[in-house]
Amino acid sequence: MASPQARTGTLEEGQVRAMFDRIARVYDLMNSVMTAGMHHRWRERAVDLAAVGPGARVLDVAAGTGDLAIELARRVEPGGTVVGSDFSEAMLDRARQKSTAVAWEWANALSLPYADDRFDAATVGFGARNFSDLDRGLAEMARVVRPGGRVVVLEMTTPQRPPLSTFFSIWFDRAIPLLGRLAGDPDAYAYLPSSVRRFPGPEPLAGRMVASGLRDVRWILTAGGIIALHVGTVR
Repeated sequence: MASPQARTGTLEEGQVRAMFDRIARVYDLMNSVMTAGMHHRWRERAVDLAAVGPGARVLDVAAGTGDLAIELARRVEPGGTVVGSDFSEAMLDRARQKSTAVAWEWANALSLPYADDRFDAATVGFGARNFSDLDRGLAEMARVVRPGGRVVVLEMTTPQRPPLSTFFSIWFDRAIPLLGRLAGDPDAYAYLPSSVRRFPGPEPLAGRMVASGLRDVRWILTAGGIIALHVGTVR
C-alpha cells in the first residue's frame, strides 16, 4: 500500500532523495517500459532546445542516471564540458557507469554550488517536479547560466482532452502503480502520477520561468500533450 504522502505527490526533500536511491537499480528499465522507449527522443529534443555546440559549458540538473547529460556531452565535443548534478548518490553511481565524458557531481538543485554565469545552458529532464521549491530551483538554474544562455525544462504534463486524457488516467493511476509494486517500490510509482498532476501546466510553468529571470519563454507539447518542453533565455 502506498503511503498517503506518495499518493498526493508531496514528499519531503529527504524522502525524495531516499526514494531515488531505492529505485536507481530499476530506473532505466522502468522509464523504457513506461514510455515505450520514447524518453530518449524527448531528451534529444530537449538538447536541441539548449542550442549548444562544440566548446559549450552545460549543466544538467537532477541528472538521474545521466541520459540527458550524456546526449549533451555529444553535442559539446570537442572542447566542451558537461556537469551532471544530482542529490542521489545511487543515481550518480549508475550515471558514472554509463559515461566518463560527463563530470558527475553531487549537488542540491535548490542551492547549486556553481558561480553565477558559469554555464552556457542548463537543463533538467523529468526532475523539476521533484524540486521541493520549484521557483527556487528555476532561479538557481537561471543564476548559473550566462546572459543569453538557455534554460530548458523537460517534464511530463497532464493532457486535458480525451481520448488521451482518459488513457493517461488509466495508465498513470492504475498501470504505473502496478508496475511499481512489481518493481518492489509501490510508494515511488504512486508518487510519480501524483507529482505530475500537482506540477504546473505549460502556461503557468512558463510564467514561473519568466519570474525566475528568463525571457522569450516558449514551450512545445509532444506525445499527444503528455510531454512539455520549455525553453527560456537568461536576461
